[in-house]
Formats: sequence, C-alpha cells, structure tokens
Amino acid sequence: MGRHRLGTTCHPFEPDGPGAASVRARALGFDHVDVMLGVDPATLALPIGIAIAAPIPVAGWTMCPAFAQGEGQWDACVAAFRAAPGCLLEPLAGSVVDSIASVRAMLAAVPGLRLAVDTGHVAGWGEDPLILLEHAAHVQLRQGGGGQPQLRLDDPAGAVDFAAVLGRLDAIGYDGALTIEYFDRPAFGMPFADCHDATVELALHVRGLMGE
Repeated sequence: MGRHRLGTTCHPFEPDGPGAASVRARALGFDHVDVMLGVDPATLALPIGIAIAAPIPVAGWTMCPAFAQGEGQWDACVAAFRAAPGCLLEPLAGSVVDSIASVRAMLAAVPGLRLAVDTGHVAGWGEDPLILLEHAAHVQLRQGGGGQPQLRLDDPAGAVDFAAVLGRLDAIGYDGALTIEYFDRPAFGMPFADCHDATVELALHVRGLMGE
C-alpha cells in the first residue's frame, strides 16, 4: 500500500500543549500533530480544526464540525459553508450531517465542499466510512462501531477495516494526510482514558499495513 503522512492530535499528550506534544509525537515517529491555527511552524503542527464554540466556519479554516441538530440548523449550515469556500466539514453523530444520505445532501447543497472524514464517527453511527473517502481532503483514523465512536483497535465491536481504508485511499489517489485521533472528553459524553496507548497501537498497525 502507498505511504501516507501519518500524524496524531495533541489529545494523547495532554496536558502538554502543542509544542511539547510535537516533541513527544516526533519521538513516536509521527509526521505531524493536528492543532488549531497559529501554532509555531517549527513544531510538527498541521493546522486543522477550530474551537468547537466558534459560531460559523470561516474561509481558510481547515475543518469545522457540522451544526448540531435543531430547527433551522440545516439551512444555517448550508449558508455558512457556502460563505466559507475551502473550509472542510466533519460529519458528526448528533449534527445535521450524521449519515451517508445527509452528507450527500450537504455536498449537493454546497458546491465544492470537501470533508474531514473521521472513520470512528462514521462507523460509530453504523455506516461504512469508505463511502465518504472520495470526498475527503483530510482523514482521521480511529476504530469505532456499535454506537461507539471510539474503540481500541481489536475491540470485537469495531467495524473499521483499516486495510480497506488504505486500499480505498490508494485507489482514489488520495494524497492528503492521515491523523490518528483518540480523545478523552467526558464533558461531551465521549470519555476515553486510553488515548495514548490506543494511538500508539493503531499507529503501529497502520504503519504495518503501509509496509513500514
């Protein structure tokens, strides 16, 4: 399989900030660390993501979570992304874009829209992330399935076939980065205490599939 740039997020290294996270990520062989914008370029920083409290996407931002479900939210999401060309949308469970059908509808409503595809989120809501990869400008890797967006690699409930993901990316000529993302966010209903170990475990697996 082809070689893709493989990174992680800052989450497995918390409470370290992006600078210290870059040092630790480099020691583990990662090529980049997904961070918010405005971080020292001497680190492994790959600018992707915005503060979740930001009200609307802005042109030039690399990723924005889809709007939460609610009256008028679909139209608001469409209008916001139409006004921010180049901003990626990440489909999330509980948002207005939380199924293959709704993703396709949003792509049709916003010409040129590209996605940040998180395999754990898509598998967690019960569908196949491979279907969305052709629309991806950034891909985040995580095991998920059975209603859970975060699972360890070998969890029996896991539905993500990472060999199939890499094979699909090769088939479509994907040349973007891959990021392993595990996060511990109890306040948002997504606790996961094993972020560091799960990240290292999945990185070893993915590198093996890439022939490293």
